[in-house]
Amino acid sequence: MRGALGGPRVLLRRLREVMAEPVSAQDRLDKIVVLIAANMVAEVCSVYILRVDGTLELYATEGLKREAVHQTVLNADEGLVGLVAREAKPINLSEAQDHPAFSFRPETGEEIYHSFLGVPVLRAGNTLGVLVVQNRASRTYSEEEEEALQTTAMVVAEMVASGELSSLARPGAEPAARHSQHQSGIALSDGIALGHVVLHEPRVVITNVIADDVPKELKRLDTAISTMRADLDRLLESGEMAEDGEHRDVLEAYRMFGHDQGWMRRIREAVSNGGLTAEAAVERVQSDTRARMLRAQDPYLRDRLHDLEDLANRLMRVLMGRDHAPSREQLPLNAVLVARSMGPAALLDYDRKRLRGLVLEEGSTTSHVAIVARALGIPAVGEIPNATGIAESGDAMIVDGSSGLVHFRPSPDIEAAYAERVKLRARRQAQYRALRDRPCVTKDGQKLDLMINAGLLIDLPHIEETGASGIGLFRTELQFMVANAFPRTNEQFLLYRSVLDAAGGKPVTFRTLDIGGDKVLPYMRNVEEENPALGWRAIRLGLDRPGLLRSQVRAMLRAAGGRQLRVMFPMIAAVEEFDKAKELVEAELTHLRRHGHSLPERVDIGTMVEVPSLLLQLDDLLERVDFLSVGSNDLMQFLYAADRGNSRVSERFDNLSAPVLRALKSIVDKGRTHNKPVALCGEMASQPLAAIALAAIGYRAMSLSPSAVGPVKAALLDLDVKKAEAAILPLLDKPVGSISIREELKSFAAAENIQI
Repeated sequence: MRGALGGPRVLLRRLREVMAEPVSAQDRLDKIVVLIAANMVAEVCSVYILRVDGTLELYATEGLKREAVHQTVLNADEGLVGLVAREAKPINLSEAQDHPAFSFRPETGEEIYHSFLGVPVLRAGNTLGVLVVQNRASRTYSEEEEEALQTTAMVVAEMVASGELSSLARPGAEPAARHSQHQSGIALSDGIALGHVVLHEPRVVITNVIADDVPKELKRLDTAISTMRADLDRLLESGEMAEDGEHRDVLEAYRMFGHDQGWMRRIREAVSNGGLTAEAAVERVQSDTRARMLRAQDPYLRDRLHDLEDLANRLMRVLMGRDHAPSREQLPLNAVLVARSMGPAALLDYDRKRLRGLVLEEGSTTSHVAIVARALGIPAVGEIPNATGIAESGDAMIVDGSSGLVHFRPSPDIEAAYAERVKLRARRQAQYRALRDRPCVTKDGQKLDLMINAGLLIDLPHIEETGASGIGLFRTELQFMVANAFPRTNEQFLLYRSVLDAAGGKPVTFRTLDIGGDKVLPYMRNVEEENPALGWRAIRLGLDRPGLLRSQVRAMLRAAGGRQLRVMFPMIAAVEEFDKAKELVEAELTHLRRHGHSLPERVDIGTMVEVPSLLLQLDDLLERVDFLSVGSNDLMQFLYAADRGNSRVSERFDNLSAPVLRALKSIVDKGRTHNKPVALCGEMASQPLAAIALAAIGYRAMSLSPSAVGPVKAALLDLDVKKAEAAILPLLDKPVGSISIREELKSFAAAENIQI
């Protein structure tokens, strides 16, 4: 290092000594800047900390005027320091005053300095501040010096993240890293949760940043890299992944990143030149990568940076020997799960009794994990940028699933306000419970059946609690998703019998297995597809694997001995598919009759309407089925060719639009013509405003989330269907330029004094 006194290892050793000293936060910072300035032969070393208001405050300096400390505050877009913070990358200039972003504060006396090296203080991709060195002479700082300053910035980042610097701040000007903040996202599941953060894939906390033995750390790093690469090789060579196809191309590209020499070189240099431990080196490179990812506009680049970050996580866990998530026993009470994204099976793996809320960086209202969260009654919010980087394990958090707000480390007054809201919601729930035994009859005498969606034994008490008319959709796949192995026929039989017993004579509609897409069984070979939502799933898989479907149907028929049974098939796209599935049910009935089993008193066989092709086959289909149930989630995404799991397009189209409501009305009208009942079992029915629209276009049976039964029933009890028809049906012919009728529906509800 040019002009350095002792080199980076001496600096790091002295930094470790300073960090261990029992001194105040200000004294520690002052000693750090003196050490850096001396080691780098810099005339100035300064630390700027990002505050809650987005400004940068000078917290410590060696070389600038001491009286400027805690007095000089820069705007986020001000000067070179602001540029470093904004772009989250180093700036190294031999003549700082020639840079267009240069500006100076007279109170600091920095106008006499020419050379400038500034590095961001980063943690988990978040900028916490800026570390700067300056000299009067024009010089370009070496790569080794830049490396040393970045390493030192990691030490400062840990000080900021620990909250040690908060004692130095004036009220309202605290460091941004640990301050109370809120972010707005998309409400996925209603409710309010107050709890503490559990990271779904927790960050490994680095406790030892500075290496005692650099050669030993390099050896540890090389061993971990070899282990990680071997794991990736085994993954590619396993039976499920060995076949050619796009999935293999994706994994090959992922493995290629694991051999990326540039990425590996940066990590090794952070150890050899920066004097970091192996895991600290990985974290530093990962933090730089995440900072780039958060600022990248190109989707392809973001995906590649995601891959690199995932590899860094994998490598760090190999180094630390850590698992991905806490076990059920380790999950704390009042846990709020925070994840980048998550499948429904992963959510079901957590202890529901301890889980209070869910926050996702991605996710949409109709994604399967959102549906499961609603079924479990867990408040959830999606589309919270960098939630896993902002939140720390154990942080207090509030999840407002009604408005889509998430509060990180809320202040006492925010907590108190939400505690009052929880009490208010409890009183409202008590009002809904008072409606439990009241029939759902509108003001003008129209009777509606409100049923619940369910899928697990723990859902069954909701029938009694809500006063629902039955189970309009029992998702049989959830039993398969929470099991460690494929449930045997007898296990399925016991579940279905328990469901029918719990229903107490109320109707239960069992949907046969709807797996595939994002509902993957861990013990079943997963076929990678380019468009899984349109691929080999649901009834397609069942008809191609008839043994699987027959086993399930047999269990249902046995469980319903002496009782009524309703079975429906998912994702039927052609009448011929329904015919084949119905033949399979009849074959199983013949088998059970031949072997002397007790048969159901009645078997009604229907199908879900969720593939648009069925809209053109309704007459033929209704001659064959006993009932129809509209799956509005998939029907909506297929009508608009908008993947409900893709946050970029899932909220692009409104389900309360004229085209959607016209399509839904055509189905229920055809059902009435053929004298066949038609229900709607999608998440749309769980919204009071949408339920009003459904009643107006002719639906008299809906299946919804248990938590939505009370609000929807309350709205429908106050509804005059004739008035709703008069107000809404003319809107279905709205001009294409304004196809959503949501605002008109809100105005109607307000005029009728209906709470939505």
